[in-house]
Amino acid sequence: MAACFSQPIPLKPKTSPKSTSFYTLKVTCSSATNQSQSAKQHLLSLISDQDRGLKTQNDPEKRATIIQAIYAMAEQGKGTVTTGNSLSATWRLLWTTEKEQLFIIEKAPLFGTKAGDVLQVIDVEKKTLNNVITFPPDRVFFVRSNIEIASSQRVNFRFESVYIDDDIRVVKDIRGDYLVVDRAPYAWKE
Repeated sequence: MAACFSQPIPLKPKTSPKSTSFYTLKVTCSSATNQSQSAKQHLLSLISDQDRGLKTQNDPEKRATIIQAIYAMAEQGKGTVTTGNSLSATWRLLWTTEKEQLFIIEKAPLFGTKAGDVLQVIDVEKKTLNNVITFPPDRVFFVRSNIEIASSQRVNFRFESVYIDDDIRVVKDIRGDYLVVDRAPYAWKE
């Protein structure tokens, strides 16, 4: 079943850089895959300016909007296996409500540095999950742990998978915290 929706598209005339913007209406009929991509782009747009969740801590309305978008992603991921080998990767933090991670990111300047990439390194076969916060150029905060696959959508390590695809993973943990990560362009090694 396809769903149709309309979206205003800004258009600028080529004649003058000072011209007024014009809009056209784009009507799109999409399959479930396109709906999933649309939901993913919406979520990524919402979190793009939130400084990994630091700004969201003081904005309950924005937080609620992001969590609503996370649930839309969960709906797209219903019935998919989110705990298989595709979970094995180096995942880079885009946004979270997890207070401990946000505290470290926020307070890093007190130690004369700033937080670099915040990573989850997961290896399903070895049953490991390592949390890593980098502090360029050569420092790191590292927490090593084990995981247990409980079902096709649940990993026993304080989170249950919500959505996973080739690019991103969206998680809600048992404490009610949320995490949005993308596949890092590199594999982090201890």
